[in-house]
Amino acid sequence: MAGTDTALAHGDGYTIVEHASLAGRNTFRVPATAQLLIDVRKPAALAELFGYAALKSQPLLVLGEGSNVLFTRDWPGIVLAIAARGIAVLEDRGDDARVRVEAGESWNDFVRWSLAHGFAGLENLVLIPGTVGAAPIQNIGAYGVEVREFIAGVEAWDRREARLVRLDNDQCAFGYRDSRFKRERERYVVTAVEFDLPRERALRLDYAGVREELAALGMAEPTPSNVAEAIARLRTRKLPNPALIGNAGSFFKNPLVTADEAQRLRRDHPDLPAWPAGDGGAKLSAAWLIESLGFKGERAGDAGVSERHALVLVNHGRASGAEIWALAERIRGEVRARYGVLLEPEPLVI
Repeated sequence: MAGTDTALAHGDGYTIVEHASLAGRNTFRVPATAQLLIDVRKPAALAELFGYAALKSQPLLVLGEGSNVLFTRDWPGIVLAIAARGIAVLEDRGDDARVRVEAGESWNDFVRWSLAHGFAGLENLVLIPGTVGAAPIQNIGAYGVEVREFIAGVEAWDRREARLVRLDNDQCAFGYRDSRFKRERERYVVTAVEFDLPRERALRLDYAGVREELAALGMAEPTPSNVAEAIARLRTRKLPNPALIGNAGSFFKNPLVTADEAQRLRRDHPDLPAWPAGDGGAKLSAAWLIESLGFKGERAGDAGVSERHALVLVNHGRASGAEIWALAERIRGEVRARYGVLLEPEPLVI
């Protein structure tokens, strides 16, 4: 399945490679190839690229750093990677600023940039892998914060209208690990994101472990940078580093259930963590559900569940994407059989 990475064409702002390996383009590090791989350095090049017949007729996958995808097979068409970089302050209003970030920027690098420039709010989202362009698609979140809280607008190539468009926050239709861009993958290619970043904001410290970590660091009156340091330490201890072992972070979403269902489950399983969710529902701990069935540290060949965190599936070396997905399906089946709850994967499963 290894690709030959044969260069096919270069243009103003893009490069096309034929029979490209995707093993280094996904954090699970599973083998896969694409018929064509297009790296786009200038969003303006999309007008030319989408004029090609191949992009209109072949399956298209938009890929960032590959930190939220599992390839169980080769991609039968074209992979488009937005590699544009850049951060610019569009408007400084004193108490806050509007900042434009190109889609190819590293998310964690941008979080660090925001803290270094005196902005608050993104500190809870530190150390999340992936690009800025992927952040609104998944509506990434961690430690009680979601990225939608700071997004003013998203610039994207609209394949239906064949032009760059800007969608404001409401038009993005954000939900829990969800957005319009995720539901309409065939229509939009995110090229840049605009953020409204405050210079002062109440810190969110009530997520499990944050206050304790700050206390251990001796930070009685923490700053946003202190919170980022504490959360980075928590994430480093709990989650395996994709640079050391293939993984895509949390593989399953915390399931949303009705209040009655949560009450029933909590009555039978008092230790099951649950939190209030929108519309009177509840969010359950997927990690608890998985760990309670003994899957933490499970291994099936080189496909496994992390010993650090039950939500993280890992590649111990030579696992295929199909083998990792088979393990995920077994976990889903046993959770549903025991608790009547269906776990949904966070990554896009090809």
